[in-house]
Amino acid sequence: MSSHAVAMPSELPCKAGRVGESERGSSCYLPDMPTADIRIVLVRPQGAANTGAVARVMKNMGLSDLALVRPRFRGRALARTMAVHAADVLEGARTYDTLAAAVADCGVVAGTTCRKGPYRSDPLTPRQAAAELRRASRENKVAIVFGPEDHGLSNRDIQLVQMLITIPTDDAYPSLNLAQAVGVCCYELLVADDGRMPQAPAALLPTSADTELMFDKLQRALSAIGFLNRDNPEHIMYALRSMLGRARLDEREVRILLGLARQIEWYGSNPEPRTLNPEP
Repeated sequence: MSSHAVAMPSELPCKAGRVGESERGSSCYLPDMPTADIRIVLVRPQGAANTGAVARVMKNMGLSDLALVRPRFRGRALARTMAVHAADVLEGARTYDTLAAAVADCGVVAGTTCRKGPYRSDPLTPRQAAAELRRASRENKVAIVFGPEDHGLSNRDIQLVQMLITIPTDDAYPSLNLAQAVGVCCYELLVADDGRMPQAPAALLPTSADTELMFDKLQRALSAIGFLNRDNPEHIMYALRSMLGRARLDEREVRILLGLARQIEWYGSNPEPRTLNPEP
């Protein structure tokens, strides 16, 4: 083997079963978990090897829906090598030009970050987020978004998420390899429910596309009445996105806010009394 060859990752046996059965003591297990509605999104991934490793760990944890937003690597030979027996996940991955398009049909979008900042407050650990994401996935498409290997998700990317996830690490070296980060999050999804806890009803949530339409109209409306700073309208919008994202708005609430935004925008250009149906 030449010095540039990639060694095939080793294969370890893994038995399937639900937590609490006879396999509890085994080295690994695969609880029953419906995963068709959980999507892993890689934004501008730089490495084919990392992408292949992501496909492998997804299949290890029972996930198969992979989306790539403007991947920066060319060719998938190395990715297929690293994917090992998860070539079906890799080949089934869909490629998008924008993150908005990749999550347009999702009711919950979670973003991962290890950076701190004014728009990255109150992140959850993967364990804290997993139960809510699993519950939401019973009625909605759910996406977990990972940024590029060099600097993670940008503030513009963060606008599209309703939940932030941070993996606790040592301060001396907080940044994880992309495939490692995906593996940690997928593992927590896998073991978030062992079948013994009562299941709370899952709500049907608006898609990311509908929510983004509401935020777009809201920004236009607030600009029309001079509420937003013309030089930096995003500053207040980030706060509104964070606040409303934590509220987990349902479809009716999004329609109400959309109607409110339209009324505000109309009033900003025509300040005369007008009554609209409050239930758009």
